[in-house]
Amino acid sequence: MYDYELETEDKELKKVGLELMFMTPEKCSSEKGITAVELAKRVELPLETVKKKLTILKDAGIVRVIGIKPKYWKFDDYNFQRIDENDDVYRLLCNFDDVDFDRFFQY
Repeated sequence: MYDYELETEDKELKKVGLELMFMTPEKCSSEKGITAVELAKRVELPLETVKKKLTILKDAGIVRVIGIKPKYWKFDDYNFQRIDENDDVYRLLCNFDDVDFDRFFQY
């Protein structure tokens, strides 16, 4: 699939991936998804870092991109459910030990 090894837990990749995973249409300015700029502001990371992490997630088949300028990013539930459970990125996003769900949900 891709040549990305998670030797240590990539907290930035996890932050970007989980933000997209729990993204609801109400949180996006467009029904197509969220731009890298908007996502960088939400996760409080530099834009270049977010773009690198989005590329990793896209290569893994976990997110898809719509459009060219601007690019809209969306989590792909269908592909995520079909990824091998031993996949490094899949295991990273499914490790909820240190995840604060209050960030994603209003109770």
